[in-house]
Amino acid sequence: MTLLEQPDPINAAERVFRRGDDSAVLRISEADAEMVETVDIDPLSDEPMIVNMGPVHPSTHGVLRLVLEMQGEQVLRSKPVIGYLHTGMEKTGEQLSYLQGGTNVTRMDYASPLFNELVFSLATEELLGIEVPPRAQWIRTMMCELNRISSHMLFQATNGMDVGAVSMMLYGNRLREETLRILEKITGLRMNHNYIRPGGVAVDLHDGWREDIAGLMDLLPPLIDEFDELLTGQPIFRERLQGVGAINAEECLALGVTGPILRGSGYAWDLRRDMPYLNYDELDFDVIVGTYGDCFDRYAVRLNEARESIKIVQQCMEKMPTGDYRLQDKKVTPPPRARIDESMEALIHHFKIFTEGFKVPEGEVYVAVESPRGELGCYMVSDGGAHPYRMHIRAPSFVNLQTMPHMMQDALVADVVAIISSVDPVLGEVDR
Repeated sequence: MTLLEQPDPINAAERVFRRGDDSAVLRISEADAEMVETVDIDPLSDEPMIVNMGPVHPSTHGVLRLVLEMQGEQVLRSKPVIGYLHTGMEKTGEQLSYLQGGTNVTRMDYASPLFNELVFSLATEELLGIEVPPRAQWIRTMMCELNRISSHMLFQATNGMDVGAVSMMLYGNRLREETLRILEKITGLRMNHNYIRPGGVAVDLHDGWREDIAGLMDLLPPLIDEFDELLTGQPIFRERLQGVGAINAEECLALGVTGPILRGSGYAWDLRRDMPYLNYDELDFDVIVGTYGDCFDRYAVRLNEARESIKIVQQCMEKMPTGDYRLQDKKVTPPPRARIDESMEALIHHFKIFTEGFKVPEGEVYVAVESPRGELGCYMVSDGGAHPYRMHIRAPSFVNLQTMPHMMQDALVADVVAIISSVDPVLGEVDR
């Protein structure tokens, strides 16, 4: 466990604001003097005002709408309103075969699609009662950590931009691009990869993958150090984040919140360590926690988690075994592509598995993984057919949105943007 230290947070209640006189006089033109000579304005009126923020506001990180009850510049109450991006992915998943399901779930959290594919595949494999080869396990672990880095770098870019550090959009996206370039080289796509599939992964690692990933691992640390130099000690940046949007561990647990928000509040809970899956029990890494649970802690947790992911990727490279990248099972995985031109049996097998799919024994299962936003779970029910009878996704962004009314109470409207950014929601998995 690693504890992030920072100075005592700024108490929002101690901030002093200049609101002007209790009343003001607006002078009108002489042409209207016969109607009225002056108009009294009370800028400190006790009457609250309802303000809509979003759903097309650039800083709401998607089509999120917030209904704010304002008293001047102070937020009395807030209410997130969702549903503007609803695509029915859970219901769609019940119409697709288990082999097709990866193309659907990968689009939910589009900033970290490999985690969606992983949790879906793990749930399917548990219903099937199969275990993928060791090489496939290590490839999945390494790819997910690369995806975690790209997701956290996207957060650093948008978080800096939201609080006025415009240069961070360039720095953060530059680092994310370097990571996406490797993901594209391995999977063929920058996002929505459909790479992790039931039974293993779509293709093996390409020739020269070690050199490519080793080069990326050498490039990332100094670039991440630039973030520390640019932001962490910057007084204006700290003023915008410290003491803003604070939430404690007890509130997080009561709301079911996980991920960097919970760890930023000082509670060290990480499924990779506490409920290991894949090969995480064979890896050495720290669980990063904060102290005060404010926006600054959540920024620092994600920054340091990217460093831990680099350590994990390097260990995966060292421990990567040889062997099959997917299960050689005619019922679950398609035949090697080279065999299709050589064998009629392989051609029929290929045709049937991509048209009919494979059948999964009756049962129900819940599997969870640690995504960049918290616990990502998949509840799946099979009736013995070739597609799920019921599929439900426990999306961390959906649960984490419940923290916003607590974080925003009595905050300033200028702090609302910083709080939304620190939650790091992806509306694609909220409105699934």
